Amino acid sequence: MVTQKISKVPLTEKDIAIVRIAPEASFKNKAYDALKEAILKMDIYASPEPVMLDERALSEHLGVSRTPIREAIAMLEQDGFVKTVPRRGIVVVRKTKAEIVDMIRAWAALESMAARLITTTARKKDISALRNFFKDFNKDRLPQDHIAEYSKANIAFHQALISLSESPVLVDMTNDILLHVRGYRQLTIGRTDRTAVSLPEHLAIIEALEERDTELAEKRARDHTLGLATYVETHGQEIFT
Repeated sequence: MVTQKISKVPLTEKDIAIVRIAPEASFKNKAYDALKEAILKMDIYASPEPVMLDERALSEHLGVSRTPIREAIAMLEQDGFVKTVPRRGIVVVRKTKAEIVDMIRAWAALESMAARLITTTARKKDISALRNFFKDFNKDRLPQDHIAEYSKANIAFHQALISLSESPVLVDMTNDILLHVRGYRQLTIGRTDRTAVSLPEHLAIIEALEERDTELAEKRARDHTLGLATYVETHGQEIFT
């Protein structure tokens, strides 16, 4: 499990979900892959406090010298995942509200295309399996009464939609923005006005996919995520209050 912050103290296995690098591996590239994967699993918007990375702690945890760690950090900085702040250290980059809204809109476009592809290529049993994400929620067990559990199901569902498209390009493109869109989905899902519409909208998307109604599935997937964009645009300043 990845915690929301890597602080400047020795790390334990439960603090960061990465494994030691084999001696024969390319240390720089393996360090980059390990750190990027760990960052993508973080919930960097769970707290208004910045998420810091400590070069020394990472070096010790990965079992490599600090040189490949520095090289990996430089690569991550170039990719926009982290930035080095003088006299403070390495900070995981968080986006502004405007940037988040733009990313969510982009996700809506990508996910709607995924829905279109699913209706034409996915197997019936794989589409029906999407219902399993929400099988534990109903009128007698409302999502708003089990926020943490429902939030995980929500994120897993949206990732499954992209994966079920079987488009490597869509998967790669959404991976780059997943960290930020996922973080805001988790922040907003606990709000009653968002939770109330979330489950019915998810089930409506699945229904359109099962019926192979390409246009409707595309529209429902797009409108659902655009609803999040509108919500963040309207209430973004209240997120941490």
